[in-house]
Amino acid sequence: MMEEIDRQVIATRWDEVWASKLRRCLSLWIVLLIVGTCQVMAQQCSLSSHAFYKGETIEYDLFFKWGIINSKAGLATFTTKSAQYNSKEAWEYKLFFNSIGMLDKLFKIKDTLTTYFSPDAKLLYSDKRSNEGGYYLIDELTFTPTAAKSVVKSRRYTPTTTKIDTVITADGCLYDMMSTILCLRSIDWKSLKQNAEYPYQVVVGRDIVNIRFRYTGQSVVEPNDRLKYRTHHFFIDVYDPAFTQSKEAAEVWVGDDDNHIPVRVRAKLKIGAAEVYFKDSNNLQYPFTCRIVIPSK
Repeated sequence: MMEEIDRQVIATRWDEVWASKLRRCLSLWIVLLIVGTCQVMAQQCSLSSHAFYKGETIEYDLFFKWGIINSKAGLATFTTKSAQYNSKEAWEYKLFFNSIGMLDKLFKIKDTLTTYFSPDAKLLYSDKRSNEGGYYLIDELTFTPTAAKSVVKSRRYTPTTTKIDTVITADGCLYDMMSTILCLRSIDWKSLKQNAEYPYQVVVGRDIVNIRFRYTGQSVVEPNDRLKYRTHHFFIDVYDPAFTQSKEAAEVWVGDDDNHIPVRVRAKLKIGAAEVYFKDSNNLQYPFTCRIVIPSK
């Protein structure tokens, strides 16, 4: 009887560890699949205001590919709007991700990530609210700008338990996962140089994850025989235990126009790959000129 209880405890603990690693990987994976330089002003980290446009909405389809399998796995929507944070004017940048199809049957995901910035585009607060197969989890990051260091209060909890409650400090800029996308969209195309590297420090739970974008040049993306996109291509290196391959863990193609919208992202998995494709957009700040529609014959 005791031996059977011990086996049950070990099995339960293994499930908890496995699920924790999978959630961590998916948290990074979802954002990297829809992803540069951020500006540093007076020792405080600030994004370019170019990245924000009130009312912008961008939609993506996520696919899982392995051999002949090419299954749609999720839908993602990004929105930008003016809002209030602590009764003050702010920008709100939000991602809603919902699994569908095969992924939904294996591991149901319904995540909402929300990030608030000051009117001058400094990072204030972010949270990730997860409903993953009936497992509810909230991650909160509160950013306090200082002259000398970046200071972030990190809190992770379920409806019944606090899992993380700590303060993280570091030299240089610290970001949440969502703001790295806006960093990518803040790049000045005129400043791009072949093999240029853009490193970031991203807070995930109690850890700092190092991410690096590496620019490889211009490229044309052809999602089908009637559509092409002119883009800039970047590899993404992710130095985190959740990824079995750090270098070139993912790659992103960003539209070569003034909107700087990622139009395709590919991430390597242990089995197969995940790909995200631009689906639709509304209320963009500039004409979407990177898209080339090929007339039907």
